[in-house]
Amino acid sequence: MNRLFYIIPLALFLFFAGLAGYMLTQEKAQTIPSQMIEEPLPEFELEPAFSGLPGVSKSDFVGGEPRLLNIWASWCLPCIAEAPHLERLNREGVEIIGIAVRDRPEAVADFLNRYGNPYSRIGSDNISSLMIEIGASGVPETYVIDAAGNIRYQHIGDVRAETVPVLLEQLEMAR
Repeated sequence: MNRLFYIIPLALFLFFAGLAGYMLTQEKAQTIPSQMIEEPLPEFELEPAFSGLPGVSKSDFVGGEPRLLNIWASWCLPCIAEAPHLERLNREGVEIIGIAVRDRPEAVADFLNRYGNPYSRIGSDNISSLMIEIGASGVPETYVIDAAGNIRYQHIGDVRAETVPVLLEQLEMAR
């Protein structure tokens, strides 16, 4: 009985240590598949984020060419890092519509003055309602929206140099 008292905790420890070691060696998914891919944007209408550009509604995504929807905020450090890459996409003829999340008009204007403005319009999502409805987990996130107003691709995180060709390819596939 006394020997069993020592063996059971040791066996349990070895079992959990082995389980932890096994789990650490398994391949992990690097992306989270969005449940909103191929789903239409919800109906929405957002006020302008500042007086320099118009607000945004679902109708801005219907018709014409596929567009990018970029969820961002002036207080977001990765949004600063992605700014030059969004500018590059804009120079290549991509229309980018922005949604500023939980931001003040003066902060949005200051951000755009400092880091550039690739957006054709910017809506203000003060309570993150649209962000939540389309399945965004945070800022920044970028979506490819086709001409029918459907979400075709979601990029989580900041747009980087290596992301630009992926977004251009997804836009082409959304035509």
